[in-house]
Amino acid sequence: MDSQKTTLNDIPKLAKHIAKNLRGGEIFALVGQLGSGKTTFVKALGKQLKIKHVIPSPTFILLQGFEAKVKNRKKILFYHLDLYRIKNFKEAKALGLTEFWGRPETVSLIEWANKIKTHLPKKTRIIKFQSPARRKNT
Repeated sequence: MDSQKTTLNDIPKLAKHIAKNLRGGEIFALVGQLGSGKTTFVKALGKQLKIKHVIPSPTFILLQGFEAKVKNRKKILFYHLDLYRIKNFKEAKALGLTEFWGRPETVSLIEWANKIKTHLPKKTRIIKFQSPARRKNT
């Protein structure tokens, strides 16, 4: 699994870079404390992929899917999951995530992915977000 640390200032540039290189099938594990920028990143990437709908935080919805377009203009399904309220992998699996993650016609972004880290596919890319308050102390 690839890992990268990200701050709020990096988000627009990172979203643009990732959007340029997406082909479909990618899975991103977004890890960080509350307010560290995970949902902000999802929204920025959605904007780069021409998603026409507002992407709200899915904390109470858990899973949302949107039609998007990757670089080669190929249509994909952009899945946004928020596992904050999930207790274990069994609950996460009940959402159907293993049925679509890694499929060539999807891109999956999983907030709070650390809750299921031992079940994530090996090709998952981990992006670690650091909250502004924590950065001041480190």
